[in-house]
Amino acid sequence: MKILLLGNYLPDRQESMLRFAQMLQMGLTQRGHEVRLVQPQPIFGKLKLSSSGLGKWLGYIDKFLLFPQHLRQAIAWADVVHICDHSNAMYTKYLENIPHLVTCHDLLAVRGALGDDTDCPASMTGKILQNWILKSLQKSQMVVCVSSSTKHDLEKLIENPMFTKKTRLVLNGLNYSYKQLYRDEVDSRLANVVELDLSKPFILNVGSSLKRKNRDGIMRIFSKIKEQWDGQLVFAGEALTTEQVQLAEQLNIKERIIQIIKPDNNLLEALYNRAFVFLFPSKCEGFGWPVIEAQACGCPVICSDRTSLPEVVGDSALMRSVEDESGFAADIFRLSDPVERHLWIQKGLNNVKRFTLDEMIKQYNQLYIELVKHK
Repeated sequence: MKILLLGNYLPDRQESMLRFAQMLQMGLTQRGHEVRLVQPQPIFGKLKLSSSGLGKWLGYIDKFLLFPQHLRQAIAWADVVHICDHSNAMYTKYLENIPHLVTCHDLLAVRGALGDDTDCPASMTGKILQNWILKSLQKSQMVVCVSSSTKHDLEKLIENPMFTKKTRLVLNGLNYSYKQLYRDEVDSRLANVVELDLSKPFILNVGSSLKRKNRDGIMRIFSKIKEQWDGQLVFAGEALTTEQVQLAEQLNIKERIIQIIKPDNNLLEALYNRAFVFLFPSKCEGFGWPVIEAQACGCPVICSDRTSLPEVVGDSALMRSVEDESGFAADIFRLSDPVERHLWIQKGLNNVKRFTLDEMIKQYNQLYIELVKHK
């Protein structure tokens, strides 16, 4: 089958969406399909590489005025088109006569634009864009959600029995072959992180500095244990915001925080392997890749009980209400017990077996066949 994947505009730096498109391309190719990945190219956007201000508007020219011309040519080759990120759902207007589906990762921005408390506020133009996305999803031939939580949000926003028949659920697979490593290999990979004291344990958090990721909460949790626990707090991914650094100073924990900006997979794998615990008290998630990445590396997970996370971790992680910061602190101490720690590590390793790339690709393959049959 000839499958055209529609990926994201590179200057937007939506790294998780880029990884999703890449893993689809790899998995489908391994399954014997002919696969092409097409993305809006930065032409006007090259003049100012930014996802805000002038750069955002130049990007709109690339995405909404120039790219459709290229897309019309590209779809002539394909048997089916897969829009890898729901934020590109507006391109379905060019796909009315070809089998297609859209993967919906979360609707937090859409809900935020409608006034829901998702920590995703929208400007006036943002509200217009999110409304466009939602209406385009409604017109899509099929929408595949990555979690039951996201599927529930979608079907609540579009209350139409006919639309519900077009929605499907396919859980994400791991986007990299994260695994347990020997200690010597881990320490070798971490040797260049000079701020990290490998003689002490550390708590790890991976992701962005978006408000919904609750890094403020993580720092408050850490401040509750700082006198009894001599380890460090590692934030990997985006840099802390100015406000978050100020909070660290107020809590008197700044000297114990390590920032590792955008680590590659090798370094991230080592961090997961060496961490005392992966702490993820996120307020809202569409799926939550980092929790299963940590579990694949034998790192116990403590996370919030919101949105998609209960579905993703099942009974394999310690879960708390976002507001229960004292409870999160107590759970960190709980993992100091070797027996308790071993229990949660094994539960995590068993849980992550559900999230293979092969299983994800198998399910998408079945959906492509379903779409082509009903052409």
